[in-house]
Amino acid sequence: MTLLADLLSTVFERRYRRRAPGAPEDGRPLTELAEALVGSAGETSGLALAEEILSRFVTLGDDEKLAFFRYIAQALDIDPETVRTTLDEYERAPSKASYRAFAAAVEPARQEFIRRLNHVPGATENLVKMRADLLKLGGDDPELQALDLDFRHLFASWFNRGFLVLRPISWESPAHILEKIIAYEAVHAIDSWDDLRRRLEPADRRCFAFFHPSMPDEPLIFVEVALTRGTPGSIQALLAENRQAIAADQADTAAFYSISNCQAGLASISFGNSLIKQVASDLAAELPNLKTFVTLSPIPGLTRWLQAEGLEWDADQPQQMRALAAHYLLRAKSRGGLPYDPVARFHLGNGAIVHAVHADADTSEKGRAQSGGAMVNYLYDLSKVAQNHENFATTRDVVASADVRAFAETADPTPKRER
Repeated sequence: MTLLADLLSTVFERRYRRRAPGAPEDGRPLTELAEALVGSAGETSGLALAEEILSRFVTLGDDEKLAFFRYIAQALDIDPETVRTTLDEYERAPSKASYRAFAAAVEPARQEFIRRLNHVPGATENLVKMRADLLKLGGDDPELQALDLDFRHLFASWFNRGFLVLRPISWESPAHILEKIIAYEAVHAIDSWDDLRRRLEPADRRCFAFFHPSMPDEPLIFVEVALTRGTPGSIQALLAENRQAIAADQADTAAFYSISNCQAGLASISFGNSLIKQVASDLAAELPNLKTFVTLSPIPGLTRWLQAEGLEWDADQPQQMRALAAHYLLRAKSRGGLPYDPVARFHLGNGAIVHAVHADADTSEKGRAQSGGAMVNYLYDLSKVAQNHENFATTRDVVASADVRAFAETADPTPKRER
């Protein structure tokens, strides 16, 4: 890390002690402590209240946590009448004072409550876990949607790219970090320490993760990279135990084959866009021989969409699977006109294009179930990703190679019930 990141980590890792050992705890209900925290004026008393709330929240059962969330959502909400009054005053006489009054009225006290909790050094990780509880326990509760938006609004600022630290993960990384890489891997499960070693130790393998200075031992997102000759089309070949490693300077392609978000409480806070582009840029600087940057990605929505459309497929017919996969990636759209496939939305939104589709590329049980074994390469042309991103955001057109378009034309999208 840079010197600045080291300094920030040192600051964030300090822990505040709210009271001397053996001192009595504040016996008020948690809801009263929340009200007191929002209304507190002193820094020391506010820190003590915040520490008390955080330490007691983790001891609550699920029903108690849900009740606390509902209380915060309702008791610390905006006052619509005050919002209307201050807006009317700002429209009547715009000024610094009238705008300040309106801005104060439109921001719910919930946001200030969360900010004050975060004044406790090291509290950011607790708040990420708190939001994970909110999503797990009340994700479908309409009364809690605004509270979740408040968390997302604050997290988007606290976890913006300027605060993130990119670290390489290697076989020599601390064991507690490696254990978390195994636990958080969400695309291709890491079955053992030997499996992890094969992904990290060879000269043609790389892994990078984003960390936040306030959570120095918790990766936020990580990407696994294979340095290859040519574009890979099979995950089992890429991860084979007996494969022959190559020297890094012999590779012409960097393949991003697994991207895993690690923190449930940071759902919808996007890091992947920055991670891929930063890693690609760093690898291009380190290894000038790398000319191609692609993913080897799953197609998680393919079989679900085929079933919904009443389409038949045979995973043992490679040409058919490639054609159906190409058709799906180019033409299957959600109600909003975006690609139906979530991984496609992510990479196309980042400025990649659909480069190639492969059959029998993931023969695992999971791969067969979600896509009939098909996988896709998304190509990141570093000179065009910005333009591609803008075009996709404006038109939502899916850009693909000529080969992928040709495969899509050969697909038979007629439902079996109409044949």
